[in-house]
Amino acid sequence: AHRLQEWRGPFRRRLGQMIGRRCALTATVVLPLHAPSLAMACEPTPIGKDAARIDGKNFVLVWRVEPAPLRLGEFFAVLVSACERSAQRVSRLKIDATMPAHNHGMNYLPTITADGSGTFTARGLLLHMPGRWELAFDVASEAAREQLRANVDLK
Repeated sequence: AHRLQEWRGPFRRRLGQMIGRRCALTATVVLPLHAPSLAMACEPTPIGKDAARIDGKNFVLVWRVEPAPLRLGEFFAVLVSACERSAQRVSRLKIDATMPAHNHGMNYLPTITADGSGTFTARGLLLHMPGRWELAFDVASEAAREQLRANVDLK
């Protein structure tokens, strides 16, 4: 038992030193990744003064409709500019609209085009009933995916 205690003493000290060094290295590597300056590095390309902004956990998105204002039963387009907070390129955007009070969505699927720099145009949306609609923006990059939502009241 005595020899085992002698062996444990140096082993524990050495293990403690190794763990201490690894924790210090990990802290050195991890802390800069969570720095506020990097988290705030994302700013979408401006798309007009009347654009609405949605700040998500991973993405920031600005959007506006054309023509504005929305009219019941008329086709419209949504212009979207998005960026990912970790500076990855936004590679995909899907847009859908639902009417939560009636538990249904649109009757048409929009066509979405991208310009390659995080700006997208969705055409062929139509809101066919008055009331509150919820726009869902499904945004994705190589590193993350998030769904951002906005409410639209149509009279």
